[in-house]
Amino acid sequence: MIKRVGRILGLKAGGARPRLPRLRLDMAGTAVYAVGDVHGCLSELLALEDAIVRDASALPGRALIIMLGDYVDRGPASAQVLDHLAAPPPIGVERICLAGNHELAMLDYLEGRSSLTAWLRMGAESTLHSYGIDHRRLIEIFRDAEQVDDAIRRSIPPAHFALLRSMPVLVETPRYIFVHAGVRPDIPLDKQTDEDLVFIRSAFFERAHLLSRYVVHGHTPVEEAGREGMRVNLDTGAFFSGRLTALRIWQDKGRYFSNLPQEG
Repeated sequence: MIKRVGRILGLKAGGARPRLPRLRLDMAGTAVYAVGDVHGCLSELLALEDAIVRDASALPGRALIIMLGDYVDRGPASAQVLDHLAAPPPIGVERICLAGNHELAMLDYLEGRSSLTAWLRMGAESTLHSYGIDHRRLIEIFRDAEQVDDAIRRSIPPAHFALLRSMPVLVETPRYIFVHAGVRPDIPLDKQTDEDLVFIRSAFFERAHLLSRYVVHGHTPVEEAGREGMRVNLDTGAFFSGRLTALRIWQDKGRYFSNLPQEG
């Protein structure tokens, strides 16, 4: 079945995942808004986006939103978040959506490189529900893992496949690196794997004193977004805290934004 679905959607079952794009950016004259982990929280994303658009309208030059990954799993509206991100950004801003480890887990399952069980361990049940999929019911109906996988893959819109495949893994500038999880400070960026950049924690935190550029990241939930040395963590656990956080970098100065009005 995966081969037949693959022909329809342009998938290749199994095999190594292609290396994700890595972008370079000139931030001169650009207000950059980096947004932390969304995890299926559509209403929080829309509220934060409104705050960003209002702020950007008062600034000259280009406005760019860099989403830091983890749009799916755990929260209630993963499919709707991907719908929103696959559509054009709000008028007046541009948008780049980086991959997080949850997007890679979803894509690896959809393209046949990992199992449904592996994706479920990442919190996929809520994502499946957002597509109207009850995987337990599918298992009862088909009693065959391949048919269950086929039914799930057929339920994912082609635009979501295209979005997941198009996501770069980082954006770098002469002064900043935007990435989902972090970097290995003592290894050149071009030598680091996609898995390093979307999964890393302790190896990043313990050697962050070696950083020569600011790293703006998410992946590890914190109660309050903030800078620690040369790294800035924006993951404020939207799916359990209700708070989604962004950092605006404009003329080399930072300002935090939240979907919550009292913190804007």
